[in-house]
Amino acid sequence: MAKSTLKKVALYTLGAFSGVILSLSVQSLAADKDKTNEALPVQSIRTMAEVYGQIKANYYQDKKDDELIEGAMKGMVAGLDPHSEYMTLKDYADLKESTSGEFGGLGMEVGAEDGFIKVVAPIEDTPAERAGVKSGDLIVKIDGASTRGMNVSEAVKKMRGKPGTTITLTLSRKDANQPIVVKITRAIIKVKSVRHHLLEPGYGYIRISQFQERTVAALNEAAQALEKENKAPLKGLVIDLRDDPGGLLNGAVGVSAAFLPADAPVVSTKGRNGRDGMSLRATPEDYMLASGRDPLANLPPELKTIPITVLINSGSASASEIVAGALQDHKRAVIVGTQSFGKGSVQTVLPLSNGSAVKLTTALYYTPNDRSIQAQGIVPDVEVKDKARTFESREADLLGHIGNPIGGDEVRGEVPTFIPDDPAAKSPAAKGDDKEDLSSRRIPNPAKDDQLRKALDLLKSPAEWQKSLGLAAKKPAPKKKNGEADN
Repeated sequence: MAKSTLKKVALYTLGAFSGVILSLSVQSLAADKDKTNEALPVQSIRTMAEVYGQIKANYYQDKKDDELIEGAMKGMVAGLDPHSEYMTLKDYADLKESTSGEFGGLGMEVGAEDGFIKVVAPIEDTPAERAGVKSGDLIVKIDGASTRGMNVSEAVKKMRGKPGTTITLTLSRKDANQPIVVKITRAIIKVKSVRHHLLEPGYGYIRISQFQERTVAALNEAAQALEKENKAPLKGLVIDLRDDPGGLLNGAVGVSAAFLPADAPVVSTKGRNGRDGMSLRATPEDYMLASGRDPLANLPPELKTIPITVLINSGSASASEIVAGALQDHKRAVIVGTQSFGKGSVQTVLPLSNGSAVKLTTALYYTPNDRSIQAQGIVPDVEVKDKARTFESREADLLGHIGNPIGGDEVRGEVPTFIPDDPAAKSPAAKGDDKEDLSSRRIPNPAKDDQLRKALDLLKSPAEWQKSLGLAAKKPAPKKKNGEADN
């Protein structure tokens, strides 16, 4: 029972790219019992005291002691990796508020790169997406104030505000010759995380834009609705995780469980020195955070056996990479698109005695085949590039990112070899609101979407689908002639 409770608490520790999912368990500050006690770095502490003394004595204006110590703590934690940070009492309160209830915002996941704030992905059907903000954009100014040196929490606080108020962002985009200025009206962010559509008789499409508390149940509802609309069990299903920045880990486990055999491994974590952490499987106790009805109850049974394709791109991060990795390792789905973002780290928010908190990277997560996607991402089985995507940005682009513990080449952002003839003409941010384009994106259209078309074609060709999985039937070995022997 205790193990189950701890596991459910741990489900909160891996969240979207911005790391807003909290684990409120109090952590001990005592050194590990099996670790040799290290002497305090006395000389370094003396140097720090000297720096403090020089600032107090010679800086052009007096600084409060609390400000100096707070700045030192922020710098110490920020230097660890792009996702760790020290949060003041107010920062921590704001973070807790953002994870419970509604707030006025823009609707995008952000990180830090080259001293600026970078957009990982705008969330579907939010003010940011409607204004034309794109994955990979650098936010260089917020209401005219430079973001250079600003941490993610500070930027998020500036961008949030009362619904109905406006904010002006200045964006730097790789394919744009000059900065792009967009004026956005804040709104209550209510994201519908699951959408569905019947592409053609027998073949369904489910889009997951973010992993939330109701995502698993919404997936089940979408599958049942597709079956009802089709008036027969589905023959194949496309799961679209493109530009899905992540969310709740239990959502990723539950979505994976919908398509995997019962009790199949989904994801595991390893902490300091590669020490094994939690291991989550396709079981209700690992994706349900509270007692009650199983959100996958009455799931259409064909979802466990029909061909599946999963769409990913460089905006697919964290929880969406867990799903893609699990289905790929179990050879349950063909992954189509481009390499994912590569965020394979777990952040835990640890409260401190004075009411502040520190968010630390405490583990890395691994796919069922013990692969770490950190700074590498999920490699699609079938690569299909998006001709409308003019730049791809990934975890390995972030300054101070954690390297992949298994080794191998890191995958950075790139400018695709093909660029539209007139990028400015095709950029909603460059020419204003493009409502027709956004509305058409709500209805998947294989005729206009190369990645979706390929995913659907694979479903309709079982032999090609199996070949892409590496499950193509092997040709029988040639019969030996009389007198021949094995080498």
